[in-house]
Amino acid sequence: MGSQQPALLLLEDGTALKGLALGKIGTMGGEICFNTGMTGYQEIYTDPSYYGQIVVNTNAHIGNYGVQLESEEESSSIKISGMVCNSFSQIYSRKTADFSLQSYFEKANIVGISEVDTRQLVRHVRQKGVMNAIISSEILDEKKLMEHLKEVPSMDGLELSSLVSTTEPYFMGDESTAQYRIAVMDYGVKKSILLNLTQRGCFCKVFPAKTSFEEVMAWNPDGFFISNGPGDPSAMPYAVKTVQQFLDTNKPLFGICLGHQILGLASGISTFKMHHGHRGLNHPVKNFQTGLCEITSQNHGFAVSPDEIEAHPDVEVTHINLNDKTIEGIKRKDKPAFSVQYHPEASPGPHDSRYLFDDFVKLFEA
Repeated sequence: MGSQQPALLLLEDGTALKGLALGKIGTMGGEICFNTGMTGYQEIYTDPSYYGQIVVNTNAHIGNYGVQLESEEESSSIKISGMVCNSFSQIYSRKTADFSLQSYFEKANIVGISEVDTRQLVRHVRQKGVMNAIISSEILDEKKLMEHLKEVPSMDGLELSSLVSTTEPYFMGDESTAQYRIAVMDYGVKKSILLNLTQRGCFCKVFPAKTSFEEVMAWNPDGFFISNGPGDPSAMPYAVKTVQQFLDTNKPLFGICLGHQILGLASGISTFKMHHGHRGLNHPVKNFQTGLCEITSQNHGFAVSPDEIEAHPDVEVTHINLNDKTIEGIKRKDKPAFSVQYHPEASPGPHDSRYLFDDFVKLFEA
């Protein structure tokens, strides 16, 4: 069930798909990407790493369990630019839901399209690579819509973290019982990551993206967490410089997703834009240190250079993606610093990788 008003999805290469409008009636552009997760749509939409992107949900039914405000939001608002799905449900079956996904999108001014053949669309993106796209339920003329699409900026070279970061520092956890003080650099951090840290005896101070090294150190943290976030890591020299300064302190440091890419850049390893990225809940990753494999939750469109890591005397690969052999984890041999490309908090997703938060805490005990 959904609106009977027509909508149009137009891709940068001229591909046009017709469907039905969902969410707000309007026009919205962004980089198109797809997520293969079978569940957790609300966590996806509120993940700041998706800022500036149109998400294609490949699961057949979206909206069928409604929206739950407190427990399933990863940030204070929806961060995606738009949503594409096959079957959109305006009714929901979950008794604990606060309201429908349609109401949620309307309140947040999110434009979407349903009744799209998402299998066809995903095959197209996998073959051609990620590109910009635009959804409209008000402009149904392809030529006119293409003019609007040309105004959407490319994700390559785009700095977005400062747009989603907190504007003021804030605290998470219980200072009276916490064992460790963690400075969290907020480049688009998810609530469930902070929760995983506080559950392990950490008191977190979350700093705005462009906070200086001196200001962070004035709080006297025991270690550093470098968060996930949207955009191109190579467009963030301010973050790279701060992380280099953190490394010089020889205090424990842990990075996730964008934080992993920034640790790479801070170590002299370049990043590149992937053909179509990894977004889903079932990506197989091998841990070289244990020899075990884990099923992981992922959301990234950039990666670190494997050739440069191989040539680097102080950086070691700890995890690799078993689908395409991209680097999924690194650690510094000379410092207590490590990072992973995927999401160990896995909200949504399997909890195979939550041991990484324990590994971080163990660095304080060493």
